[in-house]
Amino acid sequence: MRRPSPQTAALLVTALAFHVDMLLYYLLVPLLPRYARELDLNPMKVGILFGSYAVALLLATFPVAILTDRYGRRAPMLWGLAGLAATTLVFAVSKQYWLLVVARFLQGAAGAATWLPGMALLADHFPSESRGRAMGTAFAAANLGVLIGPPLSGLLDQHAGPAAPFVFGAGLVALDAAGRAFLLPEVEAERGPRLPFRQLLANPVIRLFAGAMALGSGLWALLESTLPLDMDQRLGLNASMIGLCFAASALAHTFTSPLMGRLSDRIGRVKVLRMGLVLAVILLPLPVLLPRPWMVVLAMMGLGSTASFIMSPCSPAVADQVERQGSSSFASAFSILNLAYSVGLMIGPLVGGVLVQGLGLPVALSLCALTFGGYLSATRRFTV
Repeated sequence: MRRPSPQTAALLVTALAFHVDMLLYYLLVPLLPRYARELDLNPMKVGILFGSYAVALLLATFPVAILTDRYGRRAPMLWGLAGLAATTLVFAVSKQYWLLVVARFLQGAAGAATWLPGMALLADHFPSESRGRAMGTAFAAANLGVLIGPPLSGLLDQHAGPAAPFVFGAGLVALDAAGRAFLLPEVEAERGPRLPFRQLLANPVIRLFAGAMALGSGLWALLESTLPLDMDQRLGLNASMIGLCFAASALAHTFTSPLMGRLSDRIGRVKVLRMGLVLAVILLPLPVLLPRPWMVVLAMMGLGSTASFIMSPCSPAVADQVERQGSSSFASAFSILNLAYSVGLMIGPLVGGVLVQGLGLPVALSLCALTFGGYLSATRRFTV
């Protein structure tokens, strides 16, 4: 069997790694009611369980970035895979709460060792004119894991028991292991001088797209934390229908992510970002104003596409800036985006909750839409 080209191999390894990582992350979601009953978990314990992933991801981001830029992409990705295999097995056999927390924490660290080297690998192998499409394709594979993970986990749990989702996950980890072990290059190209974080943060384009990444993730978190209650109370939608609304949004994001990445290759990263910011201003208030469920579904699909406009250009834009400085410190630069993404996930629900409680949901979403409009004005002096 002929070995694929280095570009194809890099894309296959990264897309599979991202897909498996996100699918395993979401396997836990449908199992929460069972764990809550069997382990007597209160809301605070559930919050700690989920929050442990984000804490580990943040703690591991900068060390993994430094190691990836210093020693190469292959070793951190293989380390991350070992951590992912361990967490999957712990989830499968765990009957104690503290073990679940440890497994979730290790899963977050393994996620950092998957995403940062993976994005750096794509930046290494794809030139600027095709980088957006490659990274968008990898993001689409990750989004597909988000779509498949929860229903698959629920189905396996219902018909084969609570360990079945993680046994299946272990099989995916084995497939992922084969890809990383046999397709990742043994010898990597010279990476040039390593750029310190201070120098990366001094670049205005990197700061611009880090802010855009925070807005994009904050948008997603804001919608997830505020809309379900409105859909229930105002439109009378049940849990399944609410889930379908968000699935429609995720599906739109999945299909448009590579398209927006490719579009940014052709017309420029900032132009695509501006389109997304304009769409956010228009579409963000709509789900709480439209009177029919099918209209809300369309608005949610529009917002899923909007997230692609905003987030898909971010990684290739940052990689372009690193390359222009004669370096391949891509992982260090992507760690800044990773941090921005995490900040958006944390701040989005908090800001949304305060605004909703004080002003009501329609006004809150309208004010958040104006935030995107304000950020649009910050892009005026950029042409990349």
